[in-house]
Amino acid sequence: MVSNTLMRIVANCWKPSNEGDNSSRGGDDNGRADGLLWYKDSGQHVNGEFSMAVIQANNLLEDCSQIESGPMSLLESGPQGTFVGIYDGHGGPEAARFVNQHLFENIKTIHGAEFTSETQGMSADVINKAFLATEEAFLSLVQQQWEIKPQIASVGSCCLVGIVCGGHLYIANAGDSRVVLGRSDKSEKEVKAVQLSYEHNASVESVREELHSLHPNDPQIVVLKHQVWRVKGLIQISRSIGDAYLKRAEFNRAPLLAKFRLPEPFDKPILKAEPTISVQKLYPEDQFLIFASDGLWEHLSNQEAVDIVNNYPRNVGFPFFFPRIFVMHSDFGYAYNQSWKF
Repeated sequence: MVSNTLMRIVANCWKPSNEGDNSSRGGDDNGRADGLLWYKDSGQHVNGEFSMAVIQANNLLEDCSQIESGPMSLLESGPQGTFVGIYDGHGGPEAARFVNQHLFENIKTIHGAEFTSETQGMSADVINKAFLATEEAFLSLVQQQWEIKPQIASVGSCCLVGIVCGGHLYIANAGDSRVVLGRSDKSEKEVKAVQLSYEHNASVESVREELHSLHPNDPQIVVLKHQVWRVKGLIQISRSIGDAYLKRAEFNRAPLLAKFRLPEPFDKPILKAEPTISVQKLYPEDQFLIFASDGLWEHLSNQEAVDIVNNYPRNVGFPFFFPRIFVMHSDFGYAYNQSWKF
């Protein structure tokens, strides 16, 4: 059963538009604010419309998200699409903010992006290169700030990206966020949940096996600590952007806080920044997507989340494919409703 508290939060993500609302809720055409809640009823993008809501739960918001709609390369004649990025930060906001500022721009400008323009489609190789370029740029920033701000070496961000381009959906994930598709099953007259990504979290057996295979000489690569599996006893995720202290040994030393420092040096990265990428064609029965960080999936099953979105449709006629996207963070919620016109 879904809690009343959660329903109060997510209900704002698809509340109907009230033009001319003169209530005490502040805001303008760029959105409305009510305490720690921010929402935008309706906006336009290249494939249709969207709505968004943000609910801040922590004193310091470590997460970021973005929508970019239009050309997916520097050429205006290049492929048109919509980019959704969900960046779940930890240890501080710096990594998530950096990814928010640079990842999409890297997708548009990375060497090989011309391939994207020529084929009028996205490329998994371009997405992968953009993730790695963003990682290298952030590690360079850590290097620059190491002497004056050493704790930036312990800051990182999970990254979940979705791109709709050329009738295809590209999902790239590094971390423990998840994307779930709501697909209409006409034979049973219901919308079923289809998980499109998997988490890079040490609690998953296959992730622990991958870590052991990558570090066969390290029996402590994964440690069960306080009933939770952690990489080196420190962190649950096995992939991220940032977390320099587990990528380069030069950052795993004083003046970094002792709790982050390993007793033994390492000669290759313990965590990876490379995302897992999937590509699939979109079909009329694909109704909506749910992008969420781990905070949501700790409380809802895939099907429960799909049922919430499906049972609260926007009062808008959607004659096209893919009517809605809903996204939610553990620190804040972000909802994105849209119609796709192919």
